Amino acid sequence: MTFSIIARCKQTGQFGAAVSSSSPAVAARCIRARAGVGVAATQNITDPQLARILLDMMQYDVSAEDAVRELVRNTDFIEYRQLMALNMQGEPAVYSGAQTLGVNACSIGTDAVCAGNLLANSHVPQAMQQSFATSAGSLAERLLAALQAGLAAGGEADQVHSAGLLVVDKLEWPIIDLRVDWSEKDPIGELVNVWKIYADQVNDYILRALDPTASPSYGVAGDP
Repeated sequence: MTFSIIARCKQTGQFGAAVSSSSPAVAARCIRARAGVGVAATQNITDPQLARILLDMMQYDVSAEDAVRELVRNTDFIEYRQLMALNMQGEPAVYSGAQTLGVNACSIGTDAVCAGNLLANSHVPQAMQQSFATSAGSLAERLLAALQAGLAAGGEADQVHSAGLLVVDKLEWPIIDLRVDWSEKDPIGELVNVWKIYADQVNDYILRALDPTASPSYGVAGDP
């Protein structure tokens, strides 16, 4: 019931993820990233803590492949989980348990890994991977392009209702954490529209946190 991508940008050091699902609030459960460490996702019949555990291991220089392998070896009900992990230097890693739902597939690239379950067809992750590899722009823009490509390739077998975009950079908190938790029609399109509004303000909100004396005004009521 989910298709997603996790990725890195070696030029900027950013990590990010994008996800969509027929379930509500999918990004709240499935995607996690940690600046300077990596990015991870857990989906299918989701256990949200698994992505955090993968990040904890990678923070101590465990490779993504070894982190996934260790988690699979030592976790109850792992056959119901679909996992992805990626750090800055090593190979991406992915795992799909034997109980992963419906048509499920994955695609591993140089700087990204895509996976999905209950898909309309098995080509969805490959379409996402190809889009990410050939798209220009920031990491966030390439992640959104991949999500759109996944939908265009068939997406989930059911109607998707939620979507999310997450990017971390050099700070402890995400510089981008955008979500459409429920939409009857087009959560991915709505997420892209939210990004278009937010894109030019990302650095301004970082500045507000680091140096509020220099932060710009947005001209809203009560903001001088």
